Amino acid sequence: MRPTCTATLLVHDDRVIVTRFDFAPGDQTGWHRHGHDYVITAVTDCPMLIEEPGGGQRRVLVPAGTAYRRDAGVEHNVVNDGTVPMSFVEVELA
Repeated sequence: MRPTCTATLLVHDDRVIVTRFDFAPGDQTGWHRHGHDYVITAVTDCPMLIEEPGGGQRRVLVPAGTAYRRDAGVEHNVVNDGTVPMSFVEVELA
Protein backbone atom coordinates (compact mmCIF):
# COMPACT_ATOMS: atom_id res chain seq x y z
CA MET A 1 0.00 0.00 0.00
CA ARG A 2 1.37 3.38 -1.01
CA PRO A 3 1.16 6.45 1.25
CA THR A 4 -1.50 9.02 0.38
CA CYS A 5 -0.63 12.51 -0.82
CA THR A 6 -1.65 15.63 1.10
CA ALA A 7 -4.76 17.38 -0.23
CA THR A 8 -5.28 20.96 0.97
CA LEU A 9 -8.65 22.57 0.23
CA LEU A 10 -8.08 26.18 -0.85
CA VAL A 11 -11.52 27.30 -2.07
CA HIS A 12 -14.92 25.64 -1.93
CA ASP A 13 -17.96 27.62 -2.97
CA ASP A 14 -20.96 27.20 -5.26
CA ARG A 15 -18.83 27.70 -8.42
CA VAL A 16 -15.44 26.01 -7.87
CA ILE A 17 -13.53 23.62 -5.64
CA VAL A 18 -9.78 24.34 -5.59
CA THR A 19 -7.43 21.81 -4.00
CA ARG A 20 -3.64 21.66 -3.84
CA PHE A 21 -2.12 18.16 -3.95
CA ASP A 22 1.39 17.58 -2.59
CA PHE A 23 3.08 14.22 -3.15
CA ALA A 24 6.28 12.75 -1.75
CA PRO A 25 7.89 10.26 -4.16
CA GLY A 26 5.61 7.22 -4.38
CA ASP A 27 2.56 8.92 -2.81
CA GLN A 28 -0.84 8.35 -4.41
CA THR A 29 -4.22 10.06 -4.50
CA GLY A 30 -6.10 6.81 -4.04
CA TRP A 31 -8.74 5.62 -6.48
CA HIS A 32 -11.36 8.26 -7.22
CA ARG A 33 -13.91 9.33 -9.83
CA HIS A 34 -14.21 13.00 -10.71
CA GLY A 35 -17.70 14.34 -10.16
CA HIS A 36 -17.00 17.62 -11.98
CA ASP A 37 -15.13 18.88 -15.02
CA TYR A 38 -11.67 19.92 -13.79
CA VAL A 39 -8.40 21.65 -14.63
CA ILE A 40 -5.00 20.65 -13.25
CA THR A 41 -2.12 23.16 -13.11
CA ALA A 42 1.32 21.77 -12.27
CA VAL A 43 3.21 23.71 -9.60
CA THR A 44 6.28 21.49 -10.04
CA ASP A 45 7.22 19.04 -12.76
CA CYS A 46 4.78 16.17 -12.23
CA PRO A 47 5.96 12.73 -13.38
CA MET A 48 2.72 10.80 -12.93
CA LEU A 49 1.86 7.15 -13.05
CA ILE A 50 -1.84 7.03 -13.91
CA GLU A 51 -3.56 3.78 -12.92
CA GLU A 52 -6.82 3.22 -14.76
CA PRO A 53 -9.78 0.87 -14.29
CA GLY A 54 -9.19 -2.60 -15.68
CA GLY A 55 -5.48 -2.58 -14.81
CA GLY A 56 -4.26 -0.08 -17.40
CA GLN A 57 -1.35 2.21 -16.58
CA ARG A 58 0.33 5.10 -18.31
CA ARG A 59 3.16 7.42 -17.43
CA VAL A 60 2.94 11.14 -18.19
CA LEU A 61 5.06 14.17 -17.40
CA VAL A 62 3.16 17.39 -16.75
CA PRO A 63 5.78 20.17 -16.77
CA ALA A 64 5.68 22.88 -14.09
CA GLY A 65 3.45 25.79 -15.08
CA THR A 66 1.38 23.84 -17.60
CA ALA A 67 -2.26 22.84 -17.34
CA TYR A 68 -4.76 20.35 -18.75
CA ARG A 69 -8.51 19.77 -18.41
CA ARG A 70 -10.69 16.70 -18.23
CA ASP A 71 -14.42 16.04 -18.16
CA ALA A 72 -16.36 14.72 -15.18
CA GLY A 73 -16.41 10.94 -14.84
CA VAL A 74 -12.67 10.26 -15.11
CA GLU A 75 -11.69 7.45 -12.73
CA HIS A 76 -8.08 6.80 -11.77
CA ASN A 77 -5.33 6.69 -9.17
CA VAL A 78 -2.47 9.18 -9.56
CA VAL A 79 1.00 8.30 -8.23
CA ASN A 80 4.16 10.43 -8.02
CA ASP A 81 6.38 8.33 -10.28
CA GLY A 82 9.43 10.54 -9.71
CA THR A 83 12.22 10.79 -7.16
CA VAL A 84 11.39 14.27 -5.81
CA PRO A 85 8.19 15.83 -4.41
CA MET A 86 5.54 17.01 -6.87
CA SER A 87 2.57 19.38 -6.51
CA PHE A 88 -0.39 20.47 -8.57
CA VAL A 89 -3.54 22.52 -8.10
CA GLU A 90 -6.88 21.10 -9.19
CA VAL A 91 -9.83 23.37 -9.98
CA GLU A 92 -13.17 21.57 -10.17
CA LEU A 93 -15.99 23.44 -11.90
CA ALA A 94 -18.99 22.92 -9.65
